[in-house]
Amino acid sequence: MQYLITGGTGFIGRRLTESLLADGHKVMLVSRDPERAKLQFSSRVDAIMLSDVSLLPNITIDAVVNLAGAPIADRRWTSARKALLKRSRIDFTKELIQRLRESNQRPATFISGSAIGYFGPHDDAAPLSENGTVQEGFQHTLCKQWEDVALSAEKELGARVCCVRTGVVFGKRGGALAKMLPAFKLGLGGPMGSGDQWMSWIHVEDEVGIIRFLLDNDQLSGPFNATAPEAVMNMTFTQALAKTLNRPAFFRVPAALLKLVMGESSELLLSGQHVYPTALVAQGYIFSFPDLRSALRASV
Repeated sequence: MQYLITGGTGFIGRRLTESLLADGHKVMLVSRDPERAKLQFSSRVDAIMLSDVSLLPNITIDAVVNLAGAPIADRRWTSARKALLKRSRIDFTKELIQRLRESNQRPATFISGSAIGYFGPHDDAAPLSENGTVQEGFQHTLCKQWEDVALSAEKELGARVCCVRTGVVFGKRGGALAKMLPAFKLGLGGPMGSGDQWMSWIHVEDEVGIIRFLLDNDQLSGPFNATAPEAVMNMTFTQALAKTLNRPAFFRVPAALLKLVMGESSELLLSGQHVYPTALVAQGYIFSFPDLRSALRASV
């Protein structure tokens, strides 16, 4: 199979690309720096810029996995940052589909990234399925517009479309833990704000497994919650990570401080969503890391 992947040098994209290559598939990456992308995989992949998708060589793209998008949690949500987040997701996906159509590519499957931010901040303990209620705001609007553009690939390309609503990603040498571990290893970790906010998480191996599951099952389409079946509160997560590292975790980060430093984007840390992978469980996906304890042990 020939796959076209955007965001292939990111934390999830790297693992997915390695997984596909290991099984003998061909991978072409869309990158701002194609030569660097090829070197990262020892030239086992082809790589092109987005503008060159319209001029694809004489190959047939069987499936597209669209994971491109600027990081959402690393800076304040200024007007300029919000515009960048939209361009890197919504405008990028729109242009990708347009250029695939211009090159007469008709991939059978189009898997596109999304996030559990689709639901907006939720304090409710009731699990959210793919059809769960949403809270209006920047998170929801960003994900909703991103998914709407991705779904246009059905009409524009004739592709089966799946939108992967990813939770907080754990794994070695990357993901959410990369920024947390230094403080926790020094015994300086602790809950964010009240610690009562829900964390819906996923191990990177399951994230890759879910994407491949959706690629392989051609009867599946629509949104899928890419979260482990065991969401936890931030306080529970903090205690579990500290125990895994055999360190204390008494240093609570005040909500007021996070709001001062991060502004509106602090809601990513101070609020959450109790998301459940209803559709994946119903379709028979088996999680490699269904519980937090095993996921953390495999990630630190």
